[in-house]
Amino acid sequence: MENEDIPQIITHIESNLNHSIFDCKWIPCSAKFAVIGCMPNGTGTIEIFEITSGEARKIKTIERPQSFKCGTFGASSDVERKLATGDFKGTMEIWDLESSSRVFITKEHTDIINSIDGMGGNVSNCGAPEIVTGSRDGTVKVWDPRQRGKPVANMQPAQGEARRDCWSVAFGNSFNDAERIVVAGYDNGDLKMFDLRTMSLRWECNLKNGVCSTEFDRKDIPMNKLVATTLEGKFHVFDVRTQNPAKGFAQVLDNATKTGTVWVARHLPQNRDVFVTCAGNGQVTLWKYEYPEQRFRTDDKGVACGVAGKLRRLQRMVVSCQPINSWDWNRDHTGLAVATAYDQCVRVMVITKLNLH
Repeated sequence: MENEDIPQIITHIESNLNHSIFDCKWIPCSAKFAVIGCMPNGTGTIEIFEITSGEARKIKTIERPQSFKCGTFGASSDVERKLATGDFKGTMEIWDLESSSRVFITKEHTDIINSIDGMGGNVSNCGAPEIVTGSRDGTVKVWDPRQRGKPVANMQPAQGEARRDCWSVAFGNSFNDAERIVVAGYDNGDLKMFDLRTMSLRWECNLKNGVCSTEFDRKDIPMNKLVATTLEGKFHVFDVRTQNPAKGFAQVLDNATKTGTVWVARHLPQNRDVFVTCAGNGQVTLWKYEYPEQRFRTDDKGVACGVAGKLRRLQRMVVSCQPINSWDWNRDHTGLAVATAYDQCVRVMVITKLNLH
């Protein structure tokens, strides 16, 4: 008999689009979501869908000459709900979706913006609203939408160093007005943690495979956990509460399932210890991180070392015949999500029984 406590992964709505899709985001405090991509002729599109009567109905399309790659609402308030986007030409823009107008534009990257994240827009007492972008040009730039022109921070290789393609960026540790961390993952497996308060490289390691996705379990608390997904069907969960000067952070690695690239990992907003991974074979897997009895121990030199927990797989389901390249949980309704894949489908997903885990 099936265990009634096991979550079920259900495709609630599936809509076929006639073009490539790269990202999707719920519009805060609404039943709407934005889908970001490009048409066959190379023009970029932002399409707004609204869920009504069990269907996803397209209510607006914004087109522009360059293809969009990624987007975030993180630096905007839940009242303004402005979408920041990165495109294939290195342009970062902020859009007022109500009027379909552009309210901010900057082109400081020289190549495609692969990843974007925002912070400070919808959480109080966690610092300025900022946007971070990671690009194929090897740079990671931080922007304050209130300041026009140049980025407020620019992390790039020293002169003479190789410029690696930055595939993923994420904010974290933003628990007051001073602290903020940016994590960046690169095509050669490098994972770098930049401290924006001290403007220094706080920690780095190499995961041996290109880093496709990075996310802290919560952006607005002292750093707790960090997930980084890679090529070759692997992902790493770091306990970033305790940093050892020599060994860095404790981690648990999952490489047991042959799913192809793990494109994305996203934590459940209502429970930071539950997260989903989306893989190259179209599989969605739901995970629970279980903490050890003690999260750190003291080594023979009297220095604290982190202790990694364990991963428990709650459920998995193949929902697409192509890689799932983006996933966004709904903040207001536990278990509701939107996902896109390279089969040109956008799916509204429902995962049940999450309140039991």
